[in-house]
Amino acid sequence: MPRSHYLDHLILLIGVFVIVGPVLIIAFSSTHSGATLGQDGLQFLPGPYGVEVYSKALFEGRGFSRGVTGLTMALNSLYLAVGFALAKVGISLLAAYALVYFRVRFGTFFFWVILCSLLLPLESRFLPTYAVTSQLGLVNSYPGLMLPLLASAVGTFFFRQFFLGVPTELSEAARIDGAGPIKFLKDILVPASAPMIAALGLLMFVQGWNQYLWPVMVSSEETRMTLVQGLSLIGRTSPQGLALAVLAMLPPILLVVFCQKAFVKGLTDGRQ
Repeated sequence: MPRSHYLDHLILLIGVFVIVGPVLIIAFSSTHSGATLGQDGLQFLPGPYGVEVYSKALFEGRGFSRGVTGLTMALNSLYLAVGFALAKVGISLLAAYALVYFRVRFGTFFFWVILCSLLLPLESRFLPTYAVTSQLGLVNSYPGLMLPLLASAVGTFFFRQFFLGVPTELSEAARIDGAGPIKFLKDILVPASAPMIAALGLLMFVQGWNQYLWPVMVSSEETRMTLVQGLSLIGRTSPQGLALAVLAMLPPILLVVFCQKAFVKGLTDGRQ
């Protein structure tokens, strides 16, 4: 093997160590007692209290009402992440379809307006968005957690670029065969863009799972807390807090690991 290959592998191993090392330290530390963590700090080997710590983190009541558990927070995070992924991908796909295949007046202008929304950080829109959400009576509700953040300029951009690459002969042949706009979208474009849908769905799922500031602003009920919010409730340096941090990292990590091929294919050669 050439020396350059050894250097490449060494760089990769260093990268793996830098990325995975802190995650393993948190996971190992979460299996120790609070006294051990307070006295000796983070641990580099597993401890004997893993089952007890994770059982408390998942099933022990927290908060002022003692009515919210780690499992409840995980389900709330799952609802938010799945809702984000499905709705954002669906809205982006339909918006791009309308911009490309319908003769929308000023369609290009509207697309650039959508794209320019990327220049505004999400946090800069929270106050006016919260005011509208409050006026609509969506505070402390699941629709209030998801609806204001469903528009995705990134998703619309990727789907538009993909649809522009679809041969025009395909749409003309579908029109000759009597396929209407809905049938053309459902039977041809959606199956063809499946890798793109999978890749963007993964990105949107992770974005929804990691949401923190907006759920804090729009929901004050403990029963609607997410896992990310629960870290501040339980304490990030306690064994249960570290266990909750591990549980919060698991779904995005597992999705990226097991869906890596679909993710890369969707972002690189989604036209196939």
